[in-house]
Amino acid sequence: MKHFNPADILLPKTGFEKWAVVACDQYTSEPDYWNDVENIVGDAPSTLRVILPEIYLSSDNSERIAAINSNMQSYLDGGIFDLHENSMIYVERESGVDIRRGIVGVIDLEDYDYSKGATSAIRATEATVIERIPPRIQIRKDAPLELPHILLLIDDPDCTVIEPLAAEKDSFEKAYDFDLMKDGGHIEGRFLSESAIAKVQDALEALLDVNNGLLFAVGDGNHSLATAKECYNLSHEPLARYALVEVVNIHDESIEFEPIYRVLFNVDAEDFIENFSAYTDMKGIGKRQCFRCITPEVDGELEVKSTAKLPVGTLQSFIDVYMKQHPEVRVDYIHGEDVVESLCEQEGTLGFIFDGMMKDELFPAIVADGSLPRKTFSMGHAHDKRYYIEARKIK
Repeated sequence: MKHFNPADILLPKTGFEKWAVVACDQYTSEPDYWNDVENIVGDAPSTLRVILPEIYLSSDNSERIAAINSNMQSYLDGGIFDLHENSMIYVERESGVDIRRGIVGVIDLEDYDYSKGATSAIRATEATVIERIPPRIQIRKDAPLELPHILLLIDDPDCTVIEPLAAEKDSFEKAYDFDLMKDGGHIEGRFLSESAIAKVQDALEALLDVNNGLLFAVGDGNHSLATAKECYNLSHEPLARYALVEVVNIHDESIEFEPIYRVLFNVDAEDFIENFSAYTDMKGIGKRQCFRCITPEVDGELEVKSTAKLPVGTLQSFIDVYMKQHPEVRVDYIHGEDVVESLCEQEGTLGFIFDGMMKDELFPAIVADGSLPRKTFSMGHAHDKRYYIEARKIK
């Protein structure tokens, strides 16, 4: 058995434009977005009816979850799907001027471990927040279908796995070709031939030795994949052992890593910086790392000994320690230097700006430090996230 395999994929017979909606963990503070989606979908079959957008999460989701499971079964019984057995799909997603290329297939959840320090072939990129898993388990544990928004990254600088498929794509049967709703761009999928599947699998296996046994790092959807793992552990049903994902190359030109900065509120900036320096002097083991520190009064630089491979790891490890001792302090995770600068005009704030992670640093950092701190990097904007299209039976 290879680490990435074809699957029995379900696709709607028609109506892809209303069928596909963006990942459930996007636009969680923007009800207008999801209201628009409701209006676009209307009564048509849609993945909107078989997912739970997180904007609607509450203390009691039982009614919505029951409706999701009922809708899944009615879609299965109602003949809206075509079944494509033993398939992989080559995907081109155009958003703006970029095209992101990927391949949809299944992974074996026995090969995945989201715990920090895991040595499995498939690992989390960022720390998994355990509290976020139980609500997702409630949704998945009785569901007859899975619909993935998971993106797995490979570190393939020589472009041996996915990129060669572009030259062959016209020879592959088309799976879908349509515009995604709400500024999602255009997407096209094609079924890989048997020979193309074999080439993809062989090229992936060849990457295993390059990164000390790490083949896939979860780029998006880590908590959904962790949920799939936990549901399999609960049921051990054969179909639940696998998860449908899309694999993309971290070196694809369309994939950009953006740093996520930190701003502390209700903090004594001088005390934090003094203790941060002392902490890294004691714990630091590597080269020195530089941070830009911003308060209402000061905008300067701080250099400390590294305690992790990435600056964000060094900083976040101390923030976690400091906040346990100072429960009044709050942290927020910020995109954009200008936003940090604006927030740090308020009294009692301290902002940190630092070098972001380069693409070729991700896999070595995971190997060296285990899963990275939460909110280490952002991989594209909300409208670039994966839309639900493919489905697979898990019961």
